[in-house]
Amino acid sequence: MKVSRDLLTQAVKEDIINAQQAESLFQFLKTKAQDSPSFTFTYIIYYFGGLLAIAAMTLFMNLGWENFGGWGIFLLSVLYAILGLGLTSVLRKKNLAVPAGICATFVICLTPLAIYGLQKAMGWWPDTSVYREYHTLIEWHWIFMELGTLAVGIILAWIYRYPFMVMPIAVTLWYISMDLAAMIGQEGSYDFELRSLVSMYFGLLTILIAFWVDVRSAPSRDYAFWLYIFGVIAFWSGLSCQHSDSELSKFIYLCINLLMIGVGVMLVRKVFVIFGALGTAFYFGHLAWEVFADSPFFPVALTAIGILIIYLGTLWQKNEEKLTQKAQSILPKALRDTLNARE
Repeated sequence: MKVSRDLLTQAVKEDIINAQQAESLFQFLKTKAQDSPSFTFTYIIYYFGGLLAIAAMTLFMNLGWENFGGWGIFLLSVLYAILGLGLTSVLRKKNLAVPAGICATFVICLTPLAIYGLQKAMGWWPDTSVYREYHTLIEWHWIFMELGTLAVGIILAWIYRYPFMVMPIAVTLWYISMDLAAMIGQEGSYDFELRSLVSMYFGLLTILIAFWVDVRSAPSRDYAFWLYIFGVIAFWSGLSCQHSDSELSKFIYLCINLLMIGVGVMLVRKVFVIFGALGTAFYFGHLAWEVFADSPFFPVALTAIGILIIYLGTLWQKNEEKLTQKAQSILPKALRDTLNARE
């Protein structure tokens, strides 16, 4: 819940706190909020500029850079990285945490380009592919760029400890899950089932890493946010791409998605709820279009289920605090304290 000046004024009118306490509390919260991202014009400018710079060196990299050759690409990447680290240090000294974190993230995002240039310069590049295809194609030889990015990302994140720096680390883990399957599979005959299995298990591993980070991180900084997002995407995508003609398997798929919704509620992570709801919708779509395609009673039954869910929602609202506390009681104490602090 966002605490505004108007909300504090209402608290003064109801004699909960006095006017001086309200003003002091507002100034305190305003100062603390400066280090946390929020949907304000200032932070929109920060992220727009930072993401534009990151996109320029990743998604929008054109073939013109190939004219610099391997050593040229490598040296230019290093110069950009030095500039990025310099800006990070300057902004850090000025206590501008958000732009400092964006600049440090920019350096991590430069790493695959630098490794690509070095591989080209040393004659280690295996084919005619170019860097701009790194974010669009699945290739086994991207794995060296990804492992290097992962190493640099972990080192810089350990030094600077800005939550946004986990974003390229999480993306890199996602890329590794796809390219690792290409490396394991037969060259030229990529196996879709293998890709989905690797994605599912790698996503599950990323979620477990995110959970561990959640337990270890401070309540004021959400380092696990991006790990949860890309972990859930990889896990759910791999799970949803599994093929089976068994209705029991499809029902288990429904149960897993319902479990994801429950985990999302318990951990206060919307990404679990969103993808769990999507999977649940897919299952009911399967029932409507295939299993009960000719049954006139299925829409009626589904409507009744929807109404029942709404009723269960009203019961949840009445007992939300009690049920949430009971569900979170199985979590480690450190994580419970973190979740309580973020409410």
